Parts: sequence; C-alpha cells; structure tokens
Amino acid sequence: MKSQFFGAAIFCGAITSAVSAAVTSYSDFSFWTEDVVASGSGVATETFNSYSGFYSTMTGSTGGINWTADASGGLYCDFGLFSTNDPNVAATFTFAPGVQAVGGNIFGTDFNYGSISNAKIKVTLADGSAYVGYSSSAADFVGFVSDGAAISSMSILATKPGVNVYVSADNLYFGVTAVPAPGAIALVGLAGLVSRRRR
Repeated sequence: MKSQFFGAAIFCGAITSAVSAAVTSYSDFSFWTEDVVASGSGVATETFNSYSGFYSTMTGSTGGINWTADASGGLYCDFGLFSTNDPNVAATFTFAPGVQAVGGNIFGTDFNYGSISNAKIKVTLADGSAYVGYSSSAADFVGFVSDGAAISSMSILATKPGVNVYVSADNLYFGVTAVPAPGAIALVGLAGLVSRRRR
C-alpha cells in the first residue's frame, strides 16, 4: 500500500513538474533581457526600419530567426513601426525555427500612429499561453520566455471600447543562442592544436 502511495506521489510530482515547465510572461524589458541572458542566450532585435508601405504578408530574418507576419486586411510599416492595416484585427507572427524567448514594444495606435492610452493588449502563443494588459505608448513591453517547448507563433490584438485600434509594434526581440566571437573560435582551434602537439 505504501509503495502504491509513493508511486502515486511520484506520478503527481511528475505531472506538477511537467505543468510547471511553462511559459513566463513579462511586462518589463529589463527583467525579460536579464532572464534571456541568464539562460545563455543573446538578444536579437527586429527594428522594422527596412520596411515601408503596405504588405499582405511580411517576412524577415533576425539573429537566425525567420519570422512571418500577417493580419486580416494586411499590414503597414512606416517610421520603423509595424502595424495592422485595418483596426481591431489581430496580427500573427510565426517563427522558424521556434524560439525560447520573444517580446516586443507592443501598443495600440490610431490611424496616424498616435498612441492610444489604456489600449487593452492581448498576446496569445500557439500553446494557449497568454498575456493581457494595458498599453499607452511605444515604450510598453510584452515578452515571453519558455523553459520547455519552443514558441512557434504569437498573436496580438489591441482593443478599446468605441475606438478603432491598430496593433502596433516598435521592435520585436528574440532570445537567440549566443554565437562565439571569431577570436574565441580561433582560440579554441589554437588550443586544439596545442593539445595535439603535446601528445
């Protein structure tokens, strides 16, 4: 009987561990960056500066992460800002390969890119993890870090009762595997040659 109880306790602990291996949401860029760097990754930034005009779908590559964005009615970029072309619709980003960490300066704007105060921002990931909060400016941040499965997509909706709100983003950030500097790679190669000579 004790062994059955012990086995059940271990099973429940395994379920709890599996459930706790999840996605953490952030509303502070510095906390998000701190945890991304602590995990051994670097931060790559998509500024949207190289995009201008209307797009039915947008694609890009930043830090080895290929991303695609789309929305009902298309997308629009200007002045380094990403936005939906139509108000009150969601924008969806997909990532290949999936990422362990993603975030952005996400907010709601009017037709002329003016920030809408207290716009409700809902960001939903492919696994159902979500963040809901309020945004008033391009300085506001929403981010996620997964300690389990990779994040494959992110859907963003900005709303405010009685107001046409466009989902907008100033920057998109990715946690990417840190690549050693060329000098560090050369040192590793030199160390290999030295150890080979000693034998």
